[in-house]
Amino acid sequence: MHPEPRHPAPRDTARRDPRPAPAAAPAPRVSVVVIGYNDRAHIADAVRSALAQGPAVAEVIAVDDCSTDGSAGLLARLAAGEPRLRVVRRETNSGGCGSPRNTGVDAATAPYVMFLDSDDVLPPGAADALLSAATRADAEVASGLCVRRELPSGREQPWQAPLYTAHTVLKRPAERPRLVHDTLCVNKLYRTGFLRAHGIRFPEGRFLYEDFVFTARVLAASPRIALVPDRVYVWQVRRSAERLSLSLDREHIANWTARVEACARAYDILLGAGQRELARAARAKFLDHEVRMYARDLILRDTPYQRAWWTHTRQYLARYDAADWEPDPAAPGRLLGRVVLASPEPRDLPRLRELAARPARLLPPYARAADGAPVWSPGLPEVSLAPLLARPVATLPLAVDAELRPRARASLLRLRLHELYGRVAGAGPREVRAEWRAREDGRTRGRATVPLTPSGADGWTARVPVDLAELGSGTWDLRLTLRFADGARREVTAHAFTGAGRLRRHAVPSAVYGVLLAQPYATHSGALALRVASGPGGVLRVARGRLRRLLH
Repeated sequence: MHPEPRHPAPRDTARRDPRPAPAAAPAPRVSVVVIGYNDRAHIADAVRSALAQGPAVAEVIAVDDCSTDGSAGLLARLAAGEPRLRVVRRETNSGGCGSPRNTGVDAATAPYVMFLDSDDVLPPGAADALLSAATRADAEVASGLCVRRELPSGREQPWQAPLYTAHTVLKRPAERPRLVHDTLCVNKLYRTGFLRAHGIRFPEGRFLYEDFVFTARVLAASPRIALVPDRVYVWQVRRSAERLSLSLDREHIANWTARVEACARAYDILLGAGQRELARAARAKFLDHEVRMYARDLILRDTPYQRAWWTHTRQYLARYDAADWEPDPAAPGRLLGRVVLASPEPRDLPRLRELAARPARLLPPYARAADGAPVWSPGLPEVSLAPLLARPVATLPLAVDAELRPRARASLLRLRLHELYGRVAGAGPREVRAEWRAREDGRTRGRATVPLTPSGADGWTARVPVDLAELGSGTWDLRLTLRFADGARREVTAHAFTGAGRLRRHAVPSAVYGVLLAQPYATHSGALALRVASGPGGVLRVARGRLRRLLH
């Protein structure tokens, strides 16, 4: 039910509190509000994870949003054996997450309140960590690390990790504008009286991204905030579920218009409260996060969606003023936004997809205006790329093409690094380190470092041997590190070369497995990745899966 990548940590001028949480368990002072609608399969696990927090939790309030799948009965049976569990059933379904959370806050009797969605869980010690930090710092809000757990693989990725590297106390949110990026409400503990005194509530009814508005209202009230490095929330992402969570269901344009509306309302709330720096940060976040995330998928959508997305985005970006574009004008999100503003119709979608990737890749052609200044393209000379000339090479959106040729003896990865307005040659590219990272658990294999060789006036090439048997079964993402003469490094991903037949499956004999089935492919952001199935059993599973898809 939530929005999503990681960012570099800003310079930290806030006061840090290195002291760990006290060993004694806090008194029961927390109400945990668990909301659910037709999620009988998971809500019991969520409730149990809240009850398992121990004596810090005075009550768990399970708000059933008029479910029809037996959730209410299940919750009633759980409550019969647990005095700390109260069940509140709404008479009508709200269609969203905001109304049931408001219902839970209204019912809360403890001094502090937390939120939990029915398909997620609280890790052990979450309530203790947040309550200890809030009481020790006399803070109205305490916030900790959320991790996204992809199911069924179990792979985890921290959410906004740079905010949660140490115990920190902020007298007011303006000390850390990056807080606007953490729009989640579920990885936080709130003083109940603070929410009520300021009238801070979620939007009612079916309002997607209600977290955005709620979080903006919290920040607008300028609370004292305690940040902790502890894991306090596990956001479980089930992309194969029959019914996707609201924020993951991005196939329809209504999802984007709802997201834009939530971002616009958050900005208005912050600006209206006099929080100008936070409001500016919220607009920058829209470009760097929202626009980039949806631009990566835009090429996959049909023409009506693309046109609707483009028009709606242009209309919103037209509200930006000059000061919104000034900070870091070469940032990928700002370049994307300028292209959208400059063109009345969708254009250059494959190139925009690459620029929206993380890290960004700016593919050729590299056009120049009549005066020689770098520009987006001959058709959009008003979109200047001149700010790239002043960026450190380690932050440039460098483009590397990659082609993997699976072979029986030694598979070969061919790389080509493109020049970028003379910046690459000026830095002196020397070598590239390649490694393959497992999508399931993040382990790395097949690391190799090879020299970069000049190839014409506009590029450098490298050839990297790849041992498919060393990789073994799994899905592997290619990661590259470019090294330059002055010692600078740039971590990049590679654009998958998609020439005829380049991304087809290959059956490769293997002395270790008998046979390997290797398929290079392009991810949704255009990067090269690799699927490997090992042995006759692995090949058979792939064949069966393909047959099922064809029959379906």
